[in-house]
Amino acid sequence: MSDSGHILIVDDQRETSDVVRDYLSSEGYRVSTAEDGTGMRHVLARSHADLVILDLMLPGEDGLTLARALRSEKPEIGIVILTGRGDTIDRIIGLEMGADDYLPKPFHLRELLARIKSVLRRVHARTGDRPAAMRARAHFAGWYLDLSSRELVSPSGTEVRLTTGEFDLLAAFVHNVNQVLSRDRLLELARHRKIGPFDRTIDVQVGRLRRKLGDTPQKPTLIKTVRGGGYMFTPAVELSTVS
Repeated sequence: MSDSGHILIVDDQRETSDVVRDYLSSEGYRVSTAEDGTGMRHVLARSHADLVILDLMLPGEDGLTLARALRSEKPEIGIVILTGRGDTIDRIIGLEMGADDYLPKPFHLRELLARIKSVLRRVHARTGDRPAAMRARAHFAGWYLDLSSRELVSPSGTEVRLTTGEFDLLAAFVHNVNQVLSRDRLLELARHRKIGPFDRTIDVQVGRLRRKLGDTPQKPTLIKTVRGGGYMFTPAVELSTVS
């Protein structure tokens, strides 16, 4: 059995689903398929999945609804959504629902594999995957971020859940404090890929992160927008490592 990870494809187009399944299986992944939300839940009830590939156009519950439910019920699972080329708004909403990445149809299988590997690297970057001797931590404006376990704790002591994309974006900020980071650079740091035309991934993730940090875009105190430049993380950050 493959140890590369378990991927669940949720797509009612059997031809597409079969092609992707066969390709990912040949790359060493264990792959399951489902045609709708009911099938997706049946698979997840029987076996843990590391990543779910969600088509947006599904019978019954659509992909956006399922992405929101997945992120709420199983925040550790990576989510890649598949969209039509013209569905720009749906892509943005998908990211706002908590998807880690998206890919427009039609797509090249090698690009899908690259996106999957990128998301899985972030999903698998948990405490158990890192040397126990070194746990990196960041403190800023009363917030506490464990860079090893990916735990974010508010100044009041409440744990705030982050998606993999939100965590990677925040990690990029705390490691580059008081630096103007362009959207292209942030996408490279957080998602390890180049920005594409009309790509609003970073803007969506910044908006989600601001809301979770209580940082309003009208008067931001943590993540400031630099007109024509990108974004800058401004609070003092204390980084440390502990055993």
